[in-house]
Amino acid sequence: MEQKQNRLFQNKKILNKCDTKMNNEYSENRFSRFKKLFIKFWRSDKGKISLLRDIVIAIILVLILLTALWAYTGQWFGAPMVAIESGSMEHQNEPYGRFGTINAGDMVLLVKVNKQSDIETRGSNLFGNKAEKNRENIFYGDYGDVIIYHPYGDDNRDQIIHRAICWIEYNPDGTYTIEEYGLYNQPSVNIDKLGLVNYQPSHSGFITKGDNNEIVDQRSYDLCLEPIKVEWVSGKGRGEIPWIGTINLLFNDLTSGSSTVGNVHGDCLVCLGLLIGIVISIPVGLDIYDYYKEKKQKNRKKEYSEKKHDKKDFKDISEEIDNKLK
Repeated sequence: MEQKQNRLFQNKKILNKCDTKMNNEYSENRFSRFKKLFIKFWRSDKGKISLLRDIVIAIILVLILLTALWAYTGQWFGAPMVAIESGSMEHQNEPYGRFGTINAGDMVLLVKVNKQSDIETRGSNLFGNKAEKNRENIFYGDYGDVIIYHPYGDDNRDQIIHRAICWIEYNPDGTYTIEEYGLYNQPSVNIDKLGLVNYQPSHSGFITKGDNNEIVDQRSYDLCLEPIKVEWVSGKGRGEIPWIGTINLLFNDLTSGSSTVGNVHGDCLVCLGLLIGIVISIPVGLDIYDYYKEKKQKNRKKEYSEKKHDKKDFKDISEEIDNKLK
């Protein structure tokens, strides 16, 4: 009885090993077939397959780029950058091409903001990053973060991209505190340099201003009279891609009838044209190189074939002479 059980156990073990081996071989065969198909697809010279391969490569590269941008900005499946439409953040006497600051036609990366402390304000000559000359918090040519927000938190309104100047704290007793300007428990906000006189907002938030603007946003009916709440902020600017946003502005102008491309400076348009020219010239140059390389190879083959033919003719003549002499 025990011998029968041992035999059954051994047979079962052998069958399991066979099954495992067959499964492994099947997996290896599947992988081998997939590998062969992939290599064939990758090396194919057929027009349709070549076009499909280029499309697949382009999609993969776009996905890799988007994933990298989303990972950096934290704006998962959202817009990781915005195109700049106006010159409100421009600086005077910028170098040719205006790289390093925010200008019309630039693309600015948006890093996600979750709380007030995620945003560094510019401050004043008395307190804050400007007073401390904190170079770690210089962005786009000045101290403090540049934030992107929807006025009044209205998603239907165009976003504004301006610098965070200071934070107004609306205290429970109805007074205001602005640490960057040394104001504490004031019945109203009075800061002449910002143009705020007897200012009494209904909540806490950031005071914002375009670097190229004369007044803060909270003095403009066209922008946002209230301090900017954290939940209104789409993100803070980190890095820029100069000039590229002009293409986005052009399409927006064509569809909406606006004229934002007119805000882009001439030197930026020249730089964009040069950049497009370089990008186009790379694949064109490679195609020309491949064409002449292929042509050269054909000529070499032709020369080799002619030489071989001449040698064969010479050999035939030599044999004919030898036969006659015999």
